[in-house]
Amino acid sequence: MLTVVDDAHDTHAAAAVGGDLLDELAREGARRMLAAALQAEVSAYVDAHAGEVDEHGHRLVVRNGTHAPRLVATAAGAVPVKQPRVNDKRTDPVTGERVRFASAILPAWARKSPQVAEVLPLLYLHGLSSGDFTPALEGSSGPRQACPRRP
Repeated sequence: MLTVVDDAHDTHAAAAVGGDLLDELAREGARRMLAAALQAEVSAYVDAHAGEVDEHGHRLVVRNGTHAPRLVATAAGAVPVKQPRVNDKRTDPVTGERVRFASAILPAWARKSPQVAEVLPLLYLHGLSSGDFTPALEGSSGPRQACPRRP
């Protein structure tokens, strides 16, 4: 049988760390869905270019591990993300520059979802100083979590 929480101790620990078990479940669900979407996006990109090979018969577009983990602020709270990497060795015939994979789901520079980004100017307009953003946002999105580091 599948259980979400093994015992009562884990329930209290999760509630103490994340504030509310329901919020922790929402963040974990968001993390899993984002990871699956990013994996599917990379798989589709690599598969679309599977027939392109160099003079030695090696694929020009391959997976290349993951980027360093980062936290992305979403409506469900801060979600840790390990985005898959793509090594695209193709070159643009016009400019001669390397072609780069860019995720449509999560751009390389993105650290928050557009909905979270829209809230920040409103908070500022209503008199909240930039130093007060962290405590204000923790109330709606949960406490700030440390981003897992690569070994």
